[in-house]
Amino acid sequence: MAASARNTRANVTGDVITAEHIRYVSDVIKPYLRRTPIMEVDLVELTGKGRTDLVLKLEQLQRAGSFKVRGAFANLLLRTVPETGVVAASGGNHGVAVAYAAHRLGVPAKIFVPTISAPAKIAKIRSLGADLVVGGDRYADALAAAQNWVADSGALSIHAFDQRETLLGQGSLGLELAEQAAGLDTVLVPVGGGGLIAGIAAYFAGDVRVVGVEPADAPTLTTAWAHDAPTDAPSGGVAADALAPKRVGELVFPITRSYVDDVVLVDDQAIRTAQHALWDTTRMIAEPAAAVGIAALVTGAYRPEPGERVAVIITGANTTPAGLDAKP
Repeated sequence: MAASARNTRANVTGDVITAEHIRYVSDVIKPYLRRTPIMEVDLVELTGKGRTDLVLKLEQLQRAGSFKVRGAFANLLLRTVPETGVVAASGGNHGVAVAYAAHRLGVPAKIFVPTISAPAKIAKIRSLGADLVVGGDRYADALAAAQNWVADSGALSIHAFDQRETLLGQGSLGLELAEQAAGLDTVLVPVGGGGLIAGIAAYFAGDVRVVGVEPADAPTLTTAWAHDAPTDAPSGGVAADALAPKRVGELVFPITRSYVDDVVLVDDQAIRTAQHALWDTTRMIAEPAAAVGIAALVTGAYRPEPGERVAVIITGANTTPAGLDAKP
């Protein structure tokens, strides 16, 4: 571990995640990331209604194809990695990210994914040289298998969302967005396990309205809020490979209670419509999970106020053009 990483590690310990912690971690992982661009569009371009300035944060252009690489590098650079390497369970994007980071840093990686993972994500993990195991129907099955491997091998587990370093890494996206887009009122963030929204919300700490968007068939944060604790939720729908763990994380939940303003739901048809709207308007290919923020605007699940400046996180594009063949 480099001296700069050791110094940073001392500054990010503890129970609270702050903007200062995120800035430290951002400096550590920055050499390994792309500074992904933003695109400014008008809501009417995407939906045919309303006139609202939208800022799209194009994280699908990130290395390894999604924001997940931020948390992956944060774990590998801030924690001590044993000779046996690292292990991760993933619906797909986290696995790609950990495989990429491990490959870049010369660390062995074993990745467990369920059978619903997109073929493009499975192929990418294999191409990066990770030891890939495909089995089980859902993320929870992959997680159980990964935990067994940790017990047997002593490998370092890199959790997709419920790990402090993961949250700090994902929070760097909020920092970067704030530097690129002045005067934001609201950020729409896709929610699965909640690592991204917790990191972004911790960075903004109430200065910007943060709204979660999740599939109606995988309402993890909605369910947690209804029960006032992380609670098992359904895990289906077209975005199930990326946004359908059983529940939000234990570290994630209190951050969302403190700093997330609302969470809204979108159905599969809206997600497919949003994918096509992004392609038709911007020639942007986004996987289903990455399009949920646009889906919330298409359906009116989130309705901006006049003059509201809204950012939408486009989280990933680990798919293929054929993935757009499904009609809305």
